Amino acid sequence: MNTRQEKMEAFGRLLDIMDDLREKCPWDQKQTFETLRHLTLEETYELSDALLNEDLLEIKKELGDVLLHLVFYAKIGSEKESFDIADVINSLNEKLIFRHPHIYGDAVAEDEEAVKQNWEKLKLKEGNKSILSGVPKGLPPIIKAYRIQDKVKGIGFEFDSADDAWAKVREELQEFHQETEKDKKEAELGDVFFSLINYARISGLNADTALEKTNSKFISRFQKMEELAISKNLSLADLNLIEMDELWEEAKVFEK
Repeated sequence: MNTRQEKMEAFGRLLDIMDDLREKCPWDQKQTFETLRHLTLEETYELSDALLNEDLLEIKKELGDVLLHLVFYAKIGSEKESFDIADVINSLNEKLIFRHPHIYGDAVAEDEEAVKQNWEKLKLKEGNKSILSGVPKGLPPIIKAYRIQDKVKGIGFEFDSADDAWAKVREELQEFHQETEKDKKEAELGDVFFSLINYARISGLNADTALEKTNSKFISRFQKMEELAISKNLSLADLNLIEMDELWEEAKVFEK
C-alpha cells in the first residue's frame, strides 16, 4: 500500500488537476453547484451498486468519481471566496473530534450503541433543534425511514425487542387490511412499510439493501426468462401466467 507521503502527494496532484480543468476545460468551466448535483447523485448510486456487489475494483473507481465531485464543489466554493478544500477538511476534523469525546476527551463509550447515543446528544449541543433535523429531505423513502428510526433510537425511543417491533408490524397490517377508503388505505400502507423497516433494523437487517438485492435478483431472473423464451421460439407476451411461471421456475435453476 502507499505511504502517508504518497497519499498526500496523490491528493495534491488531484487538486492541481482540478485547477487545470477549471481553467482550461470548457465543460468543467461551466459547472456549478446546481449542474453537478444530479451527477453527484448518479455517482453515489453507482458506488452503492459496487458496494452491494462487493466489487473492489469498481468500488475503487467509483470512490474516485465521488471524490472528484467533492473536490469540484470545494473548488467552486473557493472561487466564491466562501470556503476551500482545507476549510472543508478542517471543519470535518473538528466535528469528528468533538463528537468522539471517548477518544479525544474524558467520556466513556463501551459499545457501538453508547457511541451513537453520545453522537446524537452532541449534535443537539451543536445547535440542532431536533434529533431529526439532520435527516435529508431528499433521501429515498426507505433510507429516510431507516435513518429516522436509527436517530430516535439514539435517545432511547425504541422498542425493547424485535418481537415487540413485529407485533407493531402485525397491528399495522391488520389496520391496512381492514381499511377500505383509498387515501386512508395508502396512509396505512405507509405505516406498514415504516413498521416493517423498523422491525428489520432492530433485527440487524437493512431493508433498502434487502430490497435492492431482490430487485437485482428479479431483473436477472426475468431476463433469463426472456432468453429461455427466445430459445424456445416463444414470446412472453403471448404466454399465460401459468406458462410464464414455468419459465420463471426454469430460470431459477440457473441461479443455483
